Amino acid sequence: GGPNKLLLPVDGKPMVRRVVESALASAAAPVVVVLGHQQHEVRQALRGLKVRFIVNPDYAQGLSTSLRAGLAALAPEVEGAVICLGDMPRVSAALIDRLLAAFDPAAGRRIVAPSRDGQVGNPVLWSRELFDEMSGVTGDVGARHLIRTHASSVTELAVDDDAALVDIDTPEALAAYAAAGS
Repeated sequence: GGPNKLLLPVDGKPMVRRVVESALASAAAPVVVVLGHQQHEVRQALRGLKVRFIVNPDYAQGLSTSLRAGLAALAPEVEGAVICLGDMPRVSAALIDRLLAAFDPAAGRRIVAPSRDGQVGNPVLWSRELFDEMSGVTGDVGARHLIRTHASSVTELAVDDDAALVDIDTPEALAAYAAAGS
């Protein structure tokens, strides 16, 4: 209920725009944005950014449908996907680039995730080898459980701040984020 959190201002910009700008400033390409709830408003918030939009008509059935839509939109030559969440405005291009630098499926590093104090955060970089399994996820969940399933393929990158752990799910979380000075 209430306003779409992705459209709420964070440091003077819609939250989703801040996240997408970080993705675009990284070496990750292409940047695919999966639209669902209030797709026209979110598209407007991202006006002028060089992204590919994919509409998920099944968004109300849960996060897994957006994950599937995004993965299905990727070209066959894409080696992996950095799954970014639109409600994590502190994730930086530098963090995404660190994930990319650590990624090496041939060396067994098929999943790369930031972590702090033993807690795995987002975004997570997934090898194409896992796309079919990720596409089998259903309901209002992502593919996080696959990190445990494929523990031997996971590379955790230690991060010094909590940017990879802070998502804004409620108006109270946004107020706390603003009060902390981002």
